[in-house]
Amino acid sequence: MKISVLVIALLLLGSAAALLVFTASGPGSEGKYPAGNAKLAEATFAGGCFWCMQPPFDKLEGVVSTTAGYTGGREKDPTYEQVSAGATGHVEAVRIVYDPSRISYEQLLDVFWQNIDPTQPDGQFADTGPQYRTVIFTHDDEQRLLAEASRRKLEQSGRYDRGITTEILPATPFYEAEEYHQAYYRKNPLRYEYYRRMSGRDRHIAEKWGREKPARSGKAAEK
Repeated sequence: MKISVLVIALLLLGSAAALLVFTASGPGSEGKYPAGNAKLAEATFAGGCFWCMQPPFDKLEGVVSTTAGYTGGREKDPTYEQVSAGATGHVEAVRIVYDPSRISYEQLLDVFWQNIDPTQPDGQFADTGPQYRTVIFTHDDEQRLLAEASRRKLEQSGRYDRGITTEILPATPFYEAEEYHQAYYRKNPLRYEYYRRMSGRDRHIAEKWGREKPARSGKAAEK
């Protein structure tokens, strides 16, 4: 689905110049933070298209970096073509390196929930298939307990009529996606905005959260 939407976007909007260079750690790395930052922590979320999941976290104070990639599957060093075909067991995900003294894991969970449809079991919005399902990958017992409590809170809130299908799983090796996927919203803003608008994600966010959108409202710091 992502490809078909992009074909339309290419025809209507043409190419857009790259705006920023995004740097991240290498593929398959676990817990590799910038030197001298031993107090940093890591979170991993799958929320459908990783193009749409990097921007909300990039804008948050206390987030050091985000990386688009693949995790949860069987293949080592998978390619986008392999993952998007749905045969690897991987999901599209974002790895977040953050400073716990400036932003908490609970706050990251709030942003995650507010940017997905946790009741959709077969993907996210226009992108369907197990490679686009929602998953919280936890890196230790504390994250697991916080994630489970956060999911229960959402279930009990009455915000959704259907059941929450988002999984909570132990983190597995994370493989960095190809460079052209990194910070796609900065490199190709017109194509990104067109894809996002057509996907239905923002319509869902507006319907379910209204003004409660810290990741898109400007409350978080621009980088």
